[in-house]
Amino acid sequence: MQKETEIKLRVSRETLAALREHPLLKKRNKSGWERLELTNQYFDTPERDLARAKVALRIRRDGEQLIQTLKTRGQSVAGLSERNEFNWDIPKAKLDLKKLDGQCWPEQLAELDKKTIKPLFTTDFVREKAEIAWGRGKAKVVIEAALDLGQVVAGKHKEEICELELELREGEPDALLELAAELATSLPLMPCDISKAERGYRLFDADSYSLSFKAPALHAELPLDDAYTALAWHLLGSSQRLAEQYRFNGHWRLLKDWVERLAELRALTASLGQCAPRTTTASLRKALDALLEDWRPLVQAGQDDADVRAAAHEQFLEELQDTRWGEFSLNTSRWLLARSWTVERNKRGERLGAVPLGNWLPTLLQAEATALQLDRYQQQPEDLAEQLPRIERIQAWMHWARDVLELPEVDQLYGELNKLEELAHAHISDEVLEQRVRQALTVAQTKAWKTLLRG
Repeated sequence: MQKETEIKLRVSRETLAALREHPLLKKRNKSGWERLELTNQYFDTPERDLARAKVALRIRRDGEQLIQTLKTRGQSVAGLSERNEFNWDIPKAKLDLKKLDGQCWPEQLAELDKKTIKPLFTTDFVREKAEIAWGRGKAKVVIEAALDLGQVVAGKHKEEICELELELREGEPDALLELAAELATSLPLMPCDISKAERGYRLFDADSYSLSFKAPALHAELPLDDAYTALAWHLLGSSQRLAEQYRFNGHWRLLKDWVERLAELRALTASLGQCAPRTTTASLRKALDALLEDWRPLVQAGQDDADVRAAAHEQFLEELQDTRWGEFSLNTSRWLLARSWTVERNKRGERLGAVPLGNWLPTLLQAEATALQLDRYQQQPEDLAEQLPRIERIQAWMHWARDVLELPEVDQLYGELNKLEELAHAHISDEVLEQRVRQALTVAQTKAWKTLLRG
């Protein structure tokens, strides 16, 4: 068994050609480009039991060599993935079921009748690969860069494969992000952790591609630094998966969710105070603000305008042809991996980062709720939009961490605040102003809000 650590980057054909001649790769290419024609047959049961268990089983033909491969459930964070991989040389293009024994076969599939496993789809592509030496001080790093061009075929359905894979051969995983971020400054690269196998399954069922990861498990004793890290990784990874699926099918709801994930990341980052000095978060906030400035108004306009919704997908594809999304995704991944907000903070900031979430969060929310002054907006509802950043900070934490709060009927408060937030975003009319007044009163009268203000 070996552990596969890699990052996948979706590219255009033009970018794929440019990568072959990129000065950065040319300078560090120690092997030259090797061209391979790879044909791959993937297998599963008719009920797709392997896919549900996050297992990929294939036979690959590489020249005269036949390789049976089993990849089992791993972890993927914002495009950087790790999976366990088992490989066997086999004499003919037929599954050797005897090799799928207890040493590699997942326990959850122990009762599966392996004889029901049949061919399902193919991924055939040309790969050009090279070993890249990526020096990081005295540490030796070797990365295999692979340029893949081909197609996935599932029945009558097809999808193009056009991607750059960077796989770690020697060294630390953050080197993959470092190299990818350097390339992304001049080429549009889209971090995308959908595997070739997942693409095949998606051709059978568009909803088979999971759009989010399991929400991080937060608890009252978790230090603030760790809580923010878990949430930020989750939001970044989810935004990347939403971007991929919206690119694929153009469903409007996905774009709305993508903008919401970016807004939540912006709100959480802005809430940390001295735990994250503004100088350490400046680049992240600037990048998020630029994305939200362009896309949030479009999403709001599309709520009631079918023409805007219809045109949005093409605009999103144009976004992906630019370097902005790739640079943001990769640089934010590097920032989170290094926990860069901790670098320049003082002793008070260090203490704050270590405070248990259950102690810090009620204090933050009480301060934000007091400053919100809901009674004022019952009298001046036209000014409610001024408080959107504050409402968003409250709601981002309430969304993901309200279970650590000892507040009565906290779910009701979260729901009522969501309604208030929507009204704050809405275009002003007499009806909207009246609804703001009523909703501000409704929030103020909830048991959780009153308890929060009392502290």
